Amino acid sequence: MTTTGLGSLPGDDIREWTKVLLEAVDIPFLAELPARPYGDMLSRAIAVLTELAADLQPAGWRLTGGSDPRASMDQRRARSLLAEDLDVLEELADGYTGPLKLQLTGPWTLAATVELPRGDKILADHGARRDLAEALALGLSDHVAEVRRRVPGADLVVQLDEPALPAVLAGAIPTASGWSKHRSVDGPGAVELLSLVTTTAPTVIHCCAARPPIEVFTKAGATGVAVDVSLLTEPGWEQIAIAVEAGTTLYAGLVPTTGALPNPEQAADPLIRRWRELGLDPELLKQVVITPACGLAASPSPSDAKARLDLLRRVVDAVGEGADA
Repeated sequence: MTTTGLGSLPGDDIREWTKVLLEAVDIPFLAELPARPYGDMLSRAIAVLTELAADLQPAGWRLTGGSDPRASMDQRRARSLLAEDLDVLEELADGYTGPLKLQLTGPWTLAATVELPRGDKILADHGARRDLAEALALGLSDHVAEVRRRVPGADLVVQLDEPALPAVLAGAIPTASGWSKHRSVDGPGAVELLSLVTTTAPTVIHCCAARPPIEVFTKAGATGVAVDVSLLTEPGWEQIAIAVEAGTTLYAGLVPTTGALPNPEQAADPLIRRWRELGLDPELLKQVVITPACGLAASPSPSDAKARLDLLRRVVDAVGEGADA
């Protein structure tokens, strides 16, 4: 079993966090620090969208039309911040070999969040949301190539964050007027766009929901799924079991992001118990990646977030003991 985090962390010191992550977890990752201007998950995705121009409005990011030369000042600042973070990673990870994770907002969450030039969400326009997914795939490919150049010993893994996809599938995303909802997207349609963005590197899709659409993720080519174990309902666990038995890696969110820290055995128990109830092979449990329940940006301090990351390896030991019991 190995450990990693899910992207976001508190504070604004990318250098210090990069040092910590190269030591604290088995799969280090390029941190997102949303306390910084343009440091949130949406801004990072906008920075990668080199084929689409966007600007930042009071309501959030909005496409403006045109291509890179017409990028707004906000988009250029987001790109500059990403480049600075990569400079730090290149310096501190000099000589590093092993897995390294990059996080990016997935195409459906972007479509449900970013607006068209005329208003309303990209989700409202079939052609625009495909253009967005294609641009995201191209930008991600360039981003991965850049990181491979800077850290040549890294085996890259991509994490796509799709918190909004369950609402997209359920037809629960409000329209601009707020009086109605966007039409639901069916499973095959969701798979089609997601699959455009899963071919660059082994891809984990992260969704903290009671019943994350695991089947959509695996059909789209995800090699791993990241979930908050405390939220999963029975149908969610059934889909997890099918995916794990088919070879998908489970990134199990076991350490809470806020509140009192559990002891390792308390944190490990929900996973061990459900594994046994589902009749899953204990050997498969040893392949699980242990993570916090979600991103740690809401932690009250960097030291608190670090304590939660430090707990992960002790949870691994507890899960291992439970698997052998």
